Amino acid sequence: MARYLDVHPDNPQPRTLQQIVAALQDDALIAYPTDSGYALGCRIGNREGRDRILRIRGLDDKHHFTLMCRDFSQLGQLVHVDNSAFRAIRSATPGPYTFILTAMPEVPKRLLHPKKKTVGVRIPDNTFVQALLEELGEPLLSSTLILPGETEPRTMGWEIKEDLDHEVDIVVEAGEVKPEPTTVVDWSEGYPEVIRRGAGDPDRF
Repeated sequence: MARYLDVHPDNPQPRTLQQIVAALQDDALIAYPTDSGYALGCRIGNREGRDRILRIRGLDDKHHFTLMCRDFSQLGQLVHVDNSAFRAIRSATPGPYTFILTAMPEVPKRLLHPKKKTVGVRIPDNTFVQALLEELGEPLLSSTLILPGETEPRTMGWEIKEDLDHEVDIVVEAGEVKPEPTTVVDWSEGYPEVIRRGAGDPDRF
């Protein structure tokens, strides 16, 4: 059964954050709130966690995973950001955007799109997630929690606990969550292409 942890949305309790990080380091899979619905998350090195995310969401290996980053400098260590993308991405973050970019060699191949060698990256505008990433000290492998047959991300922690009690290890509750997923911008070809319109204003690209 999944643990259900209630976190203060504006002042996350350090002890609870430490519990979540300890579980992640022990290869747990968590369901956690972001600035655009709930997401599933695990450590980048957690191979089984990646497979569990695909299984829960009913996705294949072509799925674009997202690396949830604390700040722009951490994002820049994972993907190639050329001059054309630098200013635009920097001005849009933190916020409800996911950017698809060519991955650096350090990113494990199993996380990349098999043909394009790209990965999604984003910097969330959410106090809890920022505190979690700070405590974890590394990006979080993530995917929006949209279940098979559904079109919007989950927003209620207690519902996730009921539906995924034996699929995830921790469900985090941290206040109100918006149901709209991120706006996804593919910048892997050197120019922006909006491939999903979501919570972030797509017109700025």
